[in-house]
Amino acid sequence: MIRIGQGYDVHRLTEGRDLWLCGVKIPHSLGLLGHSDADVAIHALCDAILGALALGDIGKHFPDTDPKYKGIDSKLLLKHVIDLARDKGYTLGNADLTIMAQKPKLAPHIATMRETLSAICGVSIDRVSVKATTTERLGFEGREEGISSMAVVLMTRC
Repeated sequence: MIRIGQGYDVHRLTEGRDLWLCGVKIPHSLGLLGHSDADVAIHALCDAILGALALGDIGKHFPDTDPKYKGIDSKLLLKHVIDLARDKGYTLGNADLTIMAQKPKLAPHIATMRETLSAICGVSIDRVSVKATTTERLGFEGREEGISSMAVVLMTRC
């Protein structure tokens, strides 16, 4: 039995915050604003996994009204979602993420991002794809107002 899920997230860029993408701290003058560390890529991946298993969304499991999630490392959220999936009898078959950002250039960080996500998810690195693209200076990503990410997952029975 297989299940497919998709996720999307967006956060505003702001001064005074670190930029976290796929659990990796990226050197940049701006970071993402959010209740947690605002890692849009991990948030999209969590939503994709939760959606595939009809378990709601990241806001249902980790509400931004709950102070215990203030500033939380999104890697911990992903680990919890992976554990929920395993409890339901599923594991990650593969994941494909796309990050939309005009700056910074993410290509030098992709390998580390894939390693980080595959380790958290407990799967081999060849099951995790991370890609980055600009929006050719179009939209809020192109104006460097924010960063968005999409994720698609295939979940398989353990």
